[in-house]
Amino acid sequence: MPKALQDVTVLDFSHLLQGPFATQLLGDMGANIVKVERPGQGDLFRTMTFKDRWLGGSESPNFLAWNRNKRSLAIDLKAPEAREALYRIAAKSDVVIHNFRPGVMERLGYGYADLKALNPKIIYCSASGYGDDGPYVGRPGQDMLLQGLTGLAAATGRRDGPPVPVGAGFADQIGALNIVYAILAALYWREKSGEGYEIKVDLLSA
Repeated sequence: MPKALQDVTVLDFSHLLQGPFATQLLGDMGANIVKVERPGQGDLFRTMTFKDRWLGGSESPNFLAWNRNKRSLAIDLKAPEAREALYRIAAKSDVVIHNFRPGVMERLGYGYADLKALNPKIIYCSASGYGDDGPYVGRPGQDMLLQGLTGLAAATGRRDGPPVPVGAGFADQIGALNIVYAILAALYWREKSGEGYEIKVDLLSA
């Protein structure tokens, strides 16, 4: 059967869990996901597993759990030739997603202003740990850190015991859902207005 997003292309610069879970859900709805990974190592989840268990001897179940329905492109974002190739893809894409720290994509030439100049209707989503400003803006945004910082870890476990983090990546997965519903709303807005949109999601808010 036809899927709702089958005519939508997503250029996915995200890695680990928050961004990849979001793009996986968009892929489940039919979107064409082009995932950009580092040459050699790729997404960090390709190198991570639990209890040294690998599928087929080398495939990470962690990576597969968050990256179905995607095609990957191995490219060095700092290489001069990368920009030309990725600009061609961005010019034909509907959505761009990344979860680098604030400022990284702008320095590389892939910020919202850069890609909007190529594609005025682009929907551009930045997913960070703490947003674009504030005292934590330059710090790593990691699920366990966010559970501690927000007090979530102190709200689980036993009353007389130490803080206990939630077993699943809670902030990452709620953050991913925030990305998805914001992108769906932006796609609807674009249908009505003809305009693109910039979306900013962060784990602290999630």
